[in-house]
Amino acid sequence: MQTYVPAKRVITMHDRPIDQRIHDFYEVDDGLTPEEAIAEAKRCLQCKKPLCVKGCPVSIDIPAFIREVAAGDFKKAAEIIKEQNMLPAICGRVCPQEVQCEGECLLGLKEKPISIGELERFVADTERTNGMVLPKKNASTGRRVAVVGAGPAGLTASAELARMGYHVTLFESLHAAGGVLMYGIPAFRLPKDIVKAEIDAVLSLGVELKLNHLVGRSVTVKELLSYDAVFLGTGAGLPYFMGLPGENLPGVYSANEFLTRVNLMHADQFPSFDTPVKKGSRVVVAGGGNVAMDAARVARRLGGKVTLVYRRREEDLPARKAESLRAKEEGIEFVMCVNPVKILGDGAITGVECVRMEMCELDQSGRPEPAPIEGSHFTIDADVFIAAIGQGPNPLLISEIPELIRGKRGNVVVDSEYRTSLPKFFAGGDVATGAATVILAMGAAKSAAQAIDKMLRE
Repeated sequence: MQTYVPAKRVITMHDRPIDQRIHDFYEVDDGLTPEEAIAEAKRCLQCKKPLCVKGCPVSIDIPAFIREVAAGDFKKAAEIIKEQNMLPAICGRVCPQEVQCEGECLLGLKEKPISIGELERFVADTERTNGMVLPKKNASTGRRVAVVGAGPAGLTASAELARMGYHVTLFESLHAAGGVLMYGIPAFRLPKDIVKAEIDAVLSLGVELKLNHLVGRSVTVKELLSYDAVFLGTGAGLPYFMGLPGENLPGVYSANEFLTRVNLMHADQFPSFDTPVKKGSRVVVAGGGNVAMDAARVARRLGGKVTLVYRRREEDLPARKAESLRAKEEGIEFVMCVNPVKILGDGAITGVECVRMEMCELDQSGRPEPAPIEGSHFTIDADVFIAAIGQGPNPLLISEIPELIRGKRGNVVVDSEYRTSLPKFFAGGDVATGAATVILAMGAAKSAAQAIDKMLRE
């Protein structure tokens, strides 16, 4: 292990000025320069038993790639990452490293942990500029695997299986691959040209992509059964609503619909693109997760005065701290310990009636359970309301396969090897767990691919 030397300066990425970024959808932060990346990499202790690797859901050899960055060999660093992760530019931007690899970094006990996510992003961006690196493929097995859903889980499973020598057909119901990477995460957090480049790298492994193919309708279950194995990675596309009076008024959106219209269908550019979205002058977003922050920040860029309401305290926000801080910087008003109870209006939204909440006993997650305070109702003026309270597994496909056992929330039930109740069918990511992070879906997909390979080689 290297001798510990405290750093004089901790490298951080550089955010664009607030008054610029709130008027466009360009990426907020500019990333590291080569000099900054090398300096940051040299802070790594190169632990003999690296806990950071255990904290990574896709098991990247983090010390090894950082060692190459420190030596200035960025191509070799990319090769090491690509052995475990075909979507590094995406993961470097949207993974919650602070509770995964960086959260395990021993350096964090004395100062700021190594900026693993920033270094992964730097390596991937440099690779994309200088030529993409592809991992080695095994010889063809002659076996065919169908993957349903081209989001993070489906792309990861496809890449892993293609590398193992399987012919992979990837079915996607929409007109673009990427899933939540394309329709859910705004371009200022995850530029779409970067998503497309990493999808192209997966396809270059020999994966056959079929867009506009809705499995269960345009592709029959019988056709799926003709494959040697099937992986379901259809994600969590079913939005949850709050059941409030007035939810049927024009201008009420789920965060899923709102973000899809803007991110994938360019509704912010209406009428140049023919999918409209209401650009509210006063917008209320209900929720406290990353999706709520994304919806609020998009609404802000569309010109609205945005208020985010959350029923718990600020310290209970499930969103990444960096995203909530950026939302505040960009002018989003946070109103904590408040819950919407009614959407007001007659033919159009005029406001959102809310009630203040008090924190009571701890719930199963360890957070205080909120309860309404009698007589504390008040109104926030609004002409758009966005519910960002979560979403469940996409029901379109799984409803077509009654043999699949589902859980209480509609998720596909899987065992420890990601097998479903239907022979040859595996599932992973949000369709099995409910909405979670991109990297957890990828980790599940990798494990499922290994289980598929094991089954087909027995």
